[in-house]
Amino acid sequence: MVRTLFFLNIAGFWCQLFYGDFLLTWFALWPPGTEGYPQFMAWQVLTYSFMHGGILHLAVNMLALWMFGRDVERVLGSRRFLYYYLACVVSAALLQLIVAVSSATPYPTVGASGGVFGVLLAYGLFFPHRRLLLLFPPIPMPAWLFVSLYALLELVLGVTGTQAGVAHFAHLGGMLGGYLVLQLGRRRPR
Repeated sequence: MVRTLFFLNIAGFWCQLFYGDFLLTWFALWPPGTEGYPQFMAWQVLTYSFMHGGILHLAVNMLALWMFGRDVERVLGSRRFLYYYLACVVSAALLQLIVAVSSATPYPTVGASGGVFGVLLAYGLFFPHRRLLLLFPPIPMPAWLFVSLYALLELVLGVTGTQAGVAHFAHLGGMLGGYLVLQLGRRRPR
């Protein structure tokens, strides 16, 4: 499933290169009630995740999906992984919409980051003691600590408005949705 999502994201980006603003108008996530801008459509809560803001945006998301998603898929299985990933994408969209409605300037949200952050959370929960080595700075740390610090950083950046143009609350929404899905899954008998 990770491989399929990987190729769907690449295909979505290639389509963006050929169709540009037309695809953004219909498939990026637009806040509802934005006069003079493209309108919100229900399918956008999924389709925005297959569009990206550039090759670097795509590359970082796909690298993270590949690095963490394969192990999470092994734990969940392909079908449950897909449901989990899509739930993270939708929860990211919903939290981003709540935040975007209060924004003065509406802007579209694109990228697989919400789903990827949900996968990152699952990785931290499933493999809490696995060591990760950061590039900047090169400090090894357990997965649970990396995920916790990254979530805290996203919260601080989102609240302070740092890094304009990055959907920090979509990232947090993906993590929150992922956590809720995993908690509900624990309570369900197999």
